[in-house]
Amino acid sequence: MKKIFLLSVTCLLISSLFAQENPATQQKKNRSIYPVVPMIIFWSQVGYTGWNGVPDSINNGGLSKSVNVYFMFDFPFKTSPKLSVAVGAGIGSDQIKFSKTYVGIKEATTTLQFIDQSDTTHFKRTKLATAYLEAPVELRFTADPLNSDKSFKAALGIKVGTMISAHTRYKDLENESDGLINSYTMKESSKRFFNTTRLCVQARIGWGHFSLYGSYQVSALFKDGCSGSNKTLFGGTYIKRSVTKPPGPKGKW
Repeated sequence: MKKIFLLSVTCLLISSLFAQENPATQQKKNRSIYPVVPMIIFWSQVGYTGWNGVPDSINNGGLSKSVNVYFMFDFPFKTSPKLSVAVGAGIGSDQIKFSKTYVGIKEATTTLQFIDQSDTTHFKRTKLATAYLEAPVELRFTADPLNSDKSFKAALGIKVGTMISAHTRYKDLENESDGLINSYTMKESSKRFFNTTRLCVQARIGWGHFSLYGSYQVSALFKDGCSGSNKTLFGGTYIKRSVTKPPGPKGKW
């Protein structure tokens, strides 16, 4: 009887040892439920744009803005799926607006001229637009990778770009009393005064598909000696993203 009792206790202990999972194994299983294949992301930004260090002689007017569109791949870390690295490509554009100002983008001068024309014939609306082909890279955090559409998110990153175009656009010619002389649009294009390569740093924080962002252009906007204002500072309002999800656990989408 004693031998039978000891044998039963031994069997129970062995069964208990096999039934208990190693904590490292359990942690590995928990990580395996997260998708680790890259996600395809369509990412758009709309934000306010302003220049840093603008002199009083330049008359800004209207709402200047940035409009950016990117196509990106998001690669989650296998060891920590809440973190990921995203890389991609897209178009970044800035539109700076002025009031009763002529921007001499095509003039044969050594510096880019911003001429106040408020006391003479002028255009009612003036816009300086730049566009870049950009490659953004981000380190991202998603609190709930399995339900990213309803999850807290944050990101830090950089954008490297090359200038595609730079142009001014003038609309509605007026006299010194702001009376309409002629309603037409004039466009002038030139990249002569601009650095054609730019580097920006960016941070984002948000929930689901919408985020607040801030971005600062580290590189000089204008070439050395071409303008007194040579950097761009722009803080964004929101981002809207359309995400193509990878397969989830057990092949579910």
